[in-house]
Amino acid sequence: MTDPASAASSSFVERMVGAAFLSVDTFEEVEHDQSATAQAAIVVAIVAVARGIGASGSGLVVALAAAVGALVIWGAWAGICYLVGVHFFGGKATWGELLRTLGFAQAPGVLWIFAFVPILGWPLYALLPLWVTVAGFIAVRQALDIGNTKTVLTILVGLGVSGFLERLF
Repeated sequence: MTDPASAASSSFVERMVGAAFLSVDTFEEVEHDQSATAQAAIVVAIVAVARGIGASGSGLVVALAAAVGALVIWGAWAGICYLVGVHFFGGKATWGELLRTLGFAQAPGVLWIFAFVPILGWPLYALLPLWVTVAGFIAVRQALDIGNTKTVLTILVGLGVSGFLERLF
């Protein structure tokens, strides 16, 4: 594994590609690079805009609204994973580390922009959710520095908390 301090020179695009290719080194790099939080937010916004354009072609207002919504959901999910992972499963991380890794975990979603192409639409709807889920698993595991079982439990409990909160609000 590459030393995160020496890998800090990776470009934004290299980080997106690394995350999309599920590179553990990339997730470790963004976890430790506090300046990557803004980059992670940009990834989330780009993916939300791509999904809005690919799904509906409804224009700039819809794409921007999707980006804002995605940023809120990203922050909340990172917070839930942080609280559950640290307080219930002994993870060692900050909320910022989860923000960065989970933000970059959404990188494969840039391909949503092609969902309007008839021959690509259904394969993307089948593939991308799974791909982003695997990237999210790696992101949580690497940020919290926990094993696979505790990562699965963190995500499952986090989903339960998220579902409970949705019912309240």
